[in-house]
Amino acid sequence: MAQPDVAAMMLSDPLLLSQGLLSRCLVTAPESKAGTRLWREHSNGSDVAIKRYGSRILDMLEKPLPLAAGQLNELSPRVLQLAPDAQKLWIGFADKIEGQIGPDGALAPVRGLANKLPEHAARLAAVLALVSDIDVSEIFVEHMTAGIELAQHYVAEAMRMFEGNRIGPELLLAQKLLGWLIGSWTENLISLPDIYQQGPNAIRDKATATKLVKILEDHGWLDRIEGGAIVAGYQRRDAWRIVKG
Repeated sequence: MAQPDVAAMMLSDPLLLSQGLLSRCLVTAPESKAGTRLWREHSNGSDVAIKRYGSRILDMLEKPLPLAAGQLNELSPRVLQLAPDAQKLWIGFADKIEGQIGPDGALAPVRGLANKLPEHAARLAAVLALVSDIDVSEIFVEHMTAGIELAQHYVAEAMRMFEGNRIGPELLLAQKLLGWLIGSWTENLISLPDIYQQGPNAIRDKATATKLVKILEDHGWLDRIEGGAIVAGYQRRDAWRIVKG
């Protein structure tokens, strides 16, 4: 779980994308229900469902671990096979996804995740199969159908958040500058020379610093001081107050 602004930075981080970390995350961001959560009496059916769920999970957790013969700390989990109709369904889904991850494909913007989507669908199906029966030895078509539906939900969420969180390089650099201002710069005021002489390594010229300061000013993180001010012992013609809270 993460705050929306923090999640947006993570999901648009080029380093995380290039490392493939995000392709292993199934992320969802439901719309806020604030303003619609009016009081209503709970239903008996909800209590029954919650207790049944809790009981099933407890049974799974209390089941002895599948240890290798003669070993106390080595697991030997069984292999879950795909039933023939489940395997056929999975192959069709995998082929469909493969056809959408090319350069002009519908899933090209989230190729990393989409490339692993068939694997995610199979894992989700396996989890659902085990929750229904912890001793199950096959993944049946109903589980695979549900796993694929969940996988499609997650890739749709990834597409939505990719489009919403796509951040240009200047905005990313502005975020880096803001982090330095709040976390490393000890003064309450800042000037352009302070930024391009002492700030993040990626900002080493006045033109870049000016653009980034304008972005932070527009977003309310910097307030220009008319007439300049003394910053870190030097009189500066252009100076800004850092908004830290």
